Amino acid sequence: MYLIKAPFWITWIYPQLLWRIPTQEKILYLTFDDGPHETATQFVLDQLKTYGAKASFFCIGKNVVKHPHIYEQILQDGHQVGNHTQHHMNGWENTVDDYLQEVAAAAEHIQSTLFRPPYGRIKRAAISKVKTLLTARFQNKGSSKIVMWDVLSGDFDTNISGETCFQNVIKHAGPGSIIVFHDSTKAWDRMSYALPKVLKHFSELGYKFETIPSK
Repeated sequence: MYLIKAPFWITWIYPQLLWRIPTQEKILYLTFDDGPHETATQFVLDQLKTYGAKASFFCIGKNVVKHPHIYEQILQDGHQVGNHTQHHMNGWENTVDDYLQEVAAAAEHIQSTLFRPPYGRIKRAAISKVKTLLTARFQNKGSSKIVMWDVLSGDFDTNISGETCFQNVIKHAGPGSIIVFHDSTKAWDRMSYALPKVLKHFSELGYKFETIPSK
């Protein structure tokens, strides 16, 4: 069970997390979780380049170690990166200390103060500690932000179609929305269908796609 659109009440309960970026301009923030991936990430980069779009990639540390050349390509193409833990750890099922160790391990390979908790699950007690850890580690990159989302494409859901993912995004996204896709094997069928259509749809409406600011 998951909600496509982040409800107002959850953004009110957790104001210290970044759910969307308020703006009146036609700007969207595409984000991709769980890479780098040998096939999906390169596809995403090619699609983004076609539309002159920028995005933010929340990378798993072990995948950066496995595919360092793809990670470097993300950076060379002018995109943003963020920390998604070393092994995609569920923050509700582990101690805060273990969780911080996972964040710190990923920070060895991902130089960013941006963080997204896998599954969107992080204990309240861990929020300030993660921010403190990453801010101290990368002092020249500004204060840490824990980035959630305004809209889920649902591409991780094997029970829906790529067309449904596309409709999820175009029906719910608007100026300032942070949108989640996944550059992963599991999401590939739906992401590879929906992403080009999302880029085309919003580009034709005059939207720009930008990276989440780190400062």
